[in-house]
Amino acid sequence: MGSLGMQEIIVIFVIALIVFGPRKLPEIGKSLGKGLAEFKKASNELKQSWEEDVRLEKEKEIKPEIKDSVVEPNKLL
Repeated sequence: MGSLGMQEIIVIFVIALIVFGPRKLPEIGKSLGKGLAEFKKASNELKQSWEEDVRLEKEKEIKPEIKDSVVEPNKLL
């Protein structure tokens, strides 16, 4: 499946115009746009949350390694 060409877009628009009518089509477009915007926002939030969790897990793995590599002053004496 490739991208849609101009002819396919025109056919889809004409079918939508016939099915929904000229009055309802702008409302449908507006609600579709809002839905896509909310989906994009939710997916970005999920991505940020996922990246934060991964970062915290890496920090948890690194902390014991750093703690083990640091020599305590009391052990030197």
